[in-house]
Amino acid sequence: MGAEGMAAVTVGPRVPPAAAGPGMGPGPAEGADALFVALSAGFTTLSHPLLYVKLLVQVGHEPLPPTVGRNLLGRKVLYLPGFFTYARHIVEVDGKRGLFRGLAPRILSSTLSTISRGRVKKAFPLEDIEHVSNKDDVKTSLLKVAKETSHEMMMQCVSRVISHPLHVISMRCMVQFVGREVKYRGVFSSIGTIWKEEGLLGFFVGLVPHILGDVIFLWCCNLLAHLINTYAVDDNFSQASVIRSYTKFVMGVCKRLCLLGELVDI
Repeated sequence: MGAEGMAAVTVGPRVPPAAAGPGMGPGPAEGADALFVALSAGFTTLSHPLLYVKLLVQVGHEPLPPTVGRNLLGRKVLYLPGFFTYARHIVEVDGKRGLFRGLAPRILSSTLSTISRGRVKKAFPLEDIEHVSNKDDVKTSLLKVAKETSHEMMMQCVSRVISHPLHVISMRCMVQFVGREVKYRGVFSSIGTIWKEEGLLGFFVGLVPHILGDVIFLWCCNLLAHLINTYAVDDNFSQASVIRSYTKFVMGVCKRLCLLGELVDI
């Protein structure tokens, strides 16, 4: 084959790997969402007994008598049961599986929250917002932080509205331990019960304080990260940019885990 034949073989547009076909597998965004779904499910499962005990304490359920102890001043005081004592009582009543009452709707709620956040992020990409720079003055940097936080707040509000009905089901399944009811069991049967007795609004009971808690949490995290990067990190330090990026990363992980894992529940 001559030089002209070799040239003819190499002529033609080169097809990029991403455009080779629709069956090439998930992109990086879908993979990240799948990873966060898996991490959130594992985190939710591990933290569920702690949330369960906390919820029963918050509603005022005291199945065990207080114990006598001494405070820091040496005075005798009465102490309510701690986490392990309360958890042991739940195991004695419902078995080890009882510690995970209401877990399934919680996992579904966090999964819906992750998926909805991803969809909103695609519809309103963060790249359209100018990020904070070290060269910005105080007013400009605060305005950029406000824009970024408002973007996160919008995503969180949408995901909270979508996932809140499953959160309501999970809370009601857990609170049934107090009166030993069996009204709320599976996800689908609970949906039918709430729809029949309370209608559509029954799925959004407590939504407003839940959203307010998320919004306050987001603003506190972002403002704290901004204050640390602006006033606590010196620009003359050689690793200042690394510390600033690490601060944002840690705050981002905390926000994602806490909001998806629902550690900030009321």
